[in-house]
Amino acid sequence: METREAYRNEYTISTDKDKLDILSIHKFLANETDWANGIPIHTLKTSIENSLNFGLYYQNKQIGFARIISDYSTIAYLGDVYVLKEHRGKGLSKWLINEIMEHPNLQGLRRWILLTDTAEWLYEKFGFKELPNPEFYMEKHNPNVYE
Repeated sequence: METREAYRNEYTISTDKDKLDILSIHKFLANETDWANGIPIHTLKTSIENSLNFGLYYQNKQIGFARIISDYSTIAYLGDVYVLKEHRGKGLSKWLINEIMEHPNLQGLRRWILLTDTAEWLYEKFGFKELPNPEFYMEKHNPNVYE
């Protein structure tokens, strides 16, 4: 898949896996989130290898991240979205999600999936809504898998 980049002042969004600072991403996800708390670095590396990744950079330093799991024809899952605290409030998360939603390989999908308990206001701007029929949703969840 072709690498895409977008620029805004001293910020860059890139889909180039080679630019990702895996240690920085791991530090944030493993220590600062509920959803990936304690994730082993080898698990993170495997997830990145099998995803479309969006790195957010300030002066070439990793300050944010998001990834997409998709078949590129019918469905996409948006996950692991973050922007470091010191860079929040500048519209960067909105810009990041916009770049994801406009990616040419993610057009015409029937369904997008997102699990979140924060920043619902952000995702609503891009058409995400609460499940209209939560009784149809099923999951197999192992919250202690990283222990």
